[in-house]
This record gives sequence, C-alpha cells and structure tokens, in this order.
Amino acid sequence: MELKRVVVTGVGAITPIGSSSTEMWKNAINGVSGAGPITHFDASSFKTQFACEVKNFDPLDYVEKGEVRKLDRYAQYAIAAAKEAIINSGVNLETLDKENVGVIFAAGIGGIQTFEQEVGNYYANEEQGPKFNPFFIPKMISDIAAGQISIIYGFRGPNYSTASACASSTNALIDAFNYIRLGQSPMILAGGAEAAVTPGGVGGFNAMKALSTRNDDPTRASRPFSNSRDGFVMGEGAGCVILEELEHALARGANILCEVVGGGMSADAYHLTATHPDGLGAKLVMQRALKDAGLKPEDIDYINVHGTSTPVGDVSESKAIKEVFGEHAYKLNISATKSMTGHLLGAAGAVEAIMAIFAVINDLVPPTTNHDPEDQDPNIDYNLNFTFDKAQKRTVNAALSNTFGFGGHNASVIVKKFVK
Repeated sequence: MELKRVVVTGVGAITPIGSSSTEMWKNAINGVSGAGPITHFDASSFKTQFACEVKNFDPLDYVEKGEVRKLDRYAQYAIAAAKEAIINSGVNLETLDKENVGVIFAAGIGGIQTFEQEVGNYYANEEQGPKFNPFFIPKMISDIAAGQISIIYGFRGPNYSTASACASSTNALIDAFNYIRLGQSPMILAGGAEAAVTPGGVGGFNAMKALSTRNDDPTRASRPFSNSRDGFVMGEGAGCVILEELEHALARGANILCEVVGGGMSADAYHLTATHPDGLGAKLVMQRALKDAGLKPEDIDYINVHGTSTPVGDVSESKAIKEVFGEHAYKLNISATKSMTGHLLGAAGAVEAIMAIFAVINDLVPPTTNHDPEDQDPNIDYNLNFTFDKAQKRTVNAALSNTFGFGGHNASVIVKKFVK
C-alpha cells in the first residue's frame, strides 16, 4: 500500500527554560540554563539539591479550578503543552471532525507526586484506617494525560500512553507517525509529560548514582561530553507535537512546519540501566530510522543527541554516531539540549523533537552548553562538532533526534524540511 505523508502542523512545550515552545527555543539558542535549587520540596538532606524545574506555572491558566485537584502535576503540564500546540496549529475545533483525531501521550513515570503523597498520608495516619483521595488512581496512572486531553477536546481517535522510560515520548511520536501514514487517523497529538522532581524521584535516582551532585554550581552541572560530567540533572515539563496527514493539512490551509519522514526503535539487550558501552542499540536505532526515512547518512545535517551528561552514555552515543555516519559524522552538527533543559525523562523525546523541528525551520542549531575546552574526555572524539557553547547557523534540511531509556529502550525520529 502507498503510505501517506505526515507533517507537523503544531507544537507546544512547557519546560524549565520556557513556558511555551517559542520561549524555550529562544532560551535554548541563547544557552540559558533551567537549573537551580529545588523548590518543590525541602531537598537539603539529599545528595542532589537542584533540578531544572518549570518556572511560574499556574494550572489555572489551562484548566478550571475544580479540575486542578483531579490532576497530578505531570498531567497539568501535558494539558498546557497540548493547548499551545492546538493554538499553534490554527485548527478550527468547531469544524474539525474529531471522530478519528488521536492523542498518544507518554510518561516514563507518571503521577509520582500523587503516589508519594497518598501513600505517605496513609502510613502517617495508619491508625485511622485507610483514607485515600478518590482521585488517587486516575491522578497517578501514566495514561491519564492522553485521556484528559481527549476529554477536554472531544478527540475520539487512538488514545493511549507509551512507556519506555526516557524514550517514551519518541515512541509516542513514532506510533502517531505510523497510524497516520497507514491511513488510520488524519491527525494525532503526540508527546510526553513528566513531573518527577519529588523526594522519591530525586532520592531514587540519587540511590542509583545517576544524578549530578554539583550542588555548588547547578547551572553548569549538566555538561554533556565533558570529562568532569557526573550525571544528569533532573528536569520536568511536557512537549506536544501535532502530526497530520498531508492532504488533511493542505485541505484546511494549515501552516506546515516540517515533515516527519522516519522513525526507528531498538533494544540494547544489555543492562538494566546502562547503555551498551559500544553503542550497539544506539547504532541500530539510527540505522533503522534512516532506512525507514529512505535517507542516507549524509542527508542528515543535525542530531539532537540523547546526551544526558553521564559517564558511559555520552561515550557510547558518540561511538555509535561515528559508526553510523562514517566520515559524514564530522560534517554534521550534534548538540545535547539537556545541558539547558535538564533531563525530562518521559517528556524528553517530544521536547527534543521540537528542538529538532525548530532547527529545521530556522536553519539554526542550538548549543551544547557548559563545556570547558580544557575538560576533555580521552574517550570522546572532539573532531565531532558538538556545537559547544554557541548556536550555529547552517542549513538544516533533515534532523534526527535520539532518546534512550532504562531497560535498553532506544527510539529515534527524523524530521526534514517540507517540500510539497
């Protein structure tokens, strides 16, 4: 069968460096850090006392007051990002046939804040018997963001959540891409949300020694591809991308931002939390994305890498890029925008796909920040262009975004300039 073309017609984001996708992009190209001391709870006794938190967020800007108590913070972020994407898309909700419009919205963890609060309250008052909020379960479960968005807008198409740790929202994008190109839906809101800056989230990742503990210098703690990197910085927020079948978009006169042309998935099949040291899974997922897109390695101009600032992960990903792209690896731009946003876990893929989309639209590559030229890792090839410190102008016809998750889950998506 002939596959349908899939385009992007709207984006939305709530992140530590911006309360909209455009504000996020402006701050990203200017190298602004979203890191600072944790304010969501008292972190003074934790090994890590900082994170990239969303700033000045008011859920009442997006949902009615009576609904806020039914939503964990992660779902509030999802609704906010979806609202911006819908407005950005210019779609007329009054005339849109909503019967087959879908929502595939990911979360790696989901309502962890709600879980901690409810279970904590139970054990603190155990002698009084079990008393739980009636919204405990629907606030906590990771599929509820997709459900809530569909309820708000009346979208009755495919509706579910993907969960593959930090690859979750890239998987959501790929699923949406496949549904649309197979002709099963004309439009899908795809993305991810996460709000794990909580005692359990920070404490759990601390116990794994996954987080940076650079408490004296939070804004420079996330330093991908630098020798002194000591772990990722926790982030939070949401990203939403509206994918649409080309003819459907053209029929309504949509402003087409770019085209989605391929996606790849793989498994490391190696370790519970560590990436394969030789980047085997990363290599496979990029190769599969290229094959799916019908592109050659030299067609890619920019890679938004997973680049979490962990000792093993950054090395293995750079190795994989060299293997997949060969000599062209030295001609493309690479950047790790987690150096500014922090690691948004299940929302990372959607947010970083939006970064790639803006790079294609603007012919501008956001930087990898916090690198000291004297801080070189002997296991990393610095002849690769990591776009250190400053955004770089270049023609970006096609961009690839990588995400890798605990459990060995890998997902990559490719976007390119739209040519009718």
